[in-house]
Amino acid sequence: MSTRPSISSTASWRERALAALPAGSNGEFGLPPELVPVIERGSGPLVWDTEGREFVDFTMAWGAALPGHARPEIIAAATKAATDGANFAAVNRRAVQLAERIQSLCPCAERVRFVASGTEATMLCLRVAHAATGRRKVLRFEGAYHGQHPVGIAGMIHGQPRNLPHCDPSGAGAPWVERDVLVAPYNHLAQTTAIIEANAPELAAVIVEPFHRCLSPAPGFLQGLREVTRKHGVVLIFDEVVTGFRFAPGGAQEYYGVTPDLAAYGKALGGGFPIGAYAGRADIMDAVNEHRLPGPGYAWSASTTGGNPVSCAAALATLDLLCTPGTHTHLHALGRQFREMLAQSLAAAGIPAQILGDGPIAQLAFSPSPVTDHDSYLATDRVLGRKVMLELVRNGVFLNPMGTKLYLSLMHRTAELERFCDALTRSLHALRN
Repeated sequence: MSTRPSISSTASWRERALAALPAGSNGEFGLPPELVPVIERGSGPLVWDTEGREFVDFTMAWGAALPGHARPEIIAAATKAATDGANFAAVNRRAVQLAERIQSLCPCAERVRFVASGTEATMLCLRVAHAATGRRKVLRFEGAYHGQHPVGIAGMIHGQPRNLPHCDPSGAGAPWVERDVLVAPYNHLAQTTAIIEANAPELAAVIVEPFHRCLSPAPGFLQGLREVTRKHGVVLIFDEVVTGFRFAPGGAQEYYGVTPDLAAYGKALGGGFPIGAYAGRADIMDAVNEHRLPGPGYAWSASTTGGNPVSCAAALATLDLLCTPGTHTHLHALGRQFREMLAQSLAAAGIPAQILGDGPIAQLAFSPSPVTDHDSYLATDRVLGRKVMLELVRNGVFLNPMGTKLYLSLMHRTAELERFCDALTRSLHALRN
C-alpha cells in the first residue's frame, strides 16, 4: 500500500517539503513543522525563504559558504567553467591548478586527490591508511563527526553506557564498528596514548578533528598525538573539513603547527560549491596509484564528480579571496568580537553559559563550568540550548537547532552580530516568560 501523501497544488513549499522529505529536512535540522523554512535565495550573510522571510544566516551552509552567499567572484568563475563543460570525470586543467594550490598552502599535501564531499574525503583517508599499513583498526575521538560513513558516525552518539575504548555503534548502521573502531577521549593525551600503545600492532590510523567540534586542543595534545603515532607507524589523519582554509590559509596544520600524514578537506574549499579532497605524504597517498592495482597495498579511489572543473574553478576563486592579505586576521577578529558579544548578552540575562569557539566559529554551551572535553559538553543543558535555538529561528536567525557551531562569513559585519544578540535577548526573554 502506498504511503505517499496527497498534496494539493496550492500547498505551501513548507507543506510540500514535509510531504516529500523526512521531517521536511535534508538532515540534522529537525525543526518543528511550523518552523521549517524552504530557502529560496541567499546573498552575503542573509537568506530568504519561499514565504519572503529574511533570516540572518549563522549556519552558512554548515560553514561551506565562508566567503558569503552568491559571491560574484565565485559565481563568475564557476559560470565560465561550466560553459567549457560541467564535468569530464577526468583530470582537467582547473583540477591540476587547484591541486597545486593546495600543495602550496597545506603542509602535509605532497599529493592530492579529489572527491565530491568531506564525507568521501575522510572515508578515503581511512581506506588509504588501511591499505598503506595493512592494519584493520582505527581510533577516533568520542563526540567527533567525520562524515556519513560508519566510522564517521561511530562514537558520536551515545546510545548505551560508555566503556572506552569500546565503540558505541549507535547511529552508525554498522555493527562491525564495535570490533574495528576504538574511541578515545579528546584532550586526554595520557589515556589516548595508552589506547594507541595497547593496540599499535593492529592500528592503521588515528583520525581527529584538530579543533574538535567546537573545542580547542589542550596545549600539547596534538603534538603528543603526532609523537605517539609516528613512534608506532600509525597514520595520523586530520579531519580539516571544518578547519581547512578557515583558521589559516594552511588550515589547522598551519594554525596549530602540527603536520599530519593525511588530511581531509571540504566545506569552505568550494565556497559553497560541492567539493572534497584528501591529501598527504606521497608514500602513503601512493596507495591509490592505479599502477598498484590490484594490490597489495592498493585502495580503489575514483569519483565521477570529484575534481570537476566547475567546483574547482569555484574553489580557486574562493582561495583567491581567502588568501588575500589580512583576510584571516579579519576572520579571527570578527570571531572574537562575536564571542565577546555573546558572553555580554548572556551575562546581562543572568544565564550561566560558556562561549566556545575559535576563528570565525562560536557555540553556546549552557553550563556554569568550563567545557573542555566531551564529558563536560555532555554535562551542559542541551534541552535549554535547543529551546534557545528554536526561539532564535522564530526571531529571524537561520541556524542549526541542534545547538552546534555558529559560522561567520567574510560578509558578516557588526550589524549582523548585533542582530543575532538582539534576537538572543528576545529569545531568552520569551523563554523566561
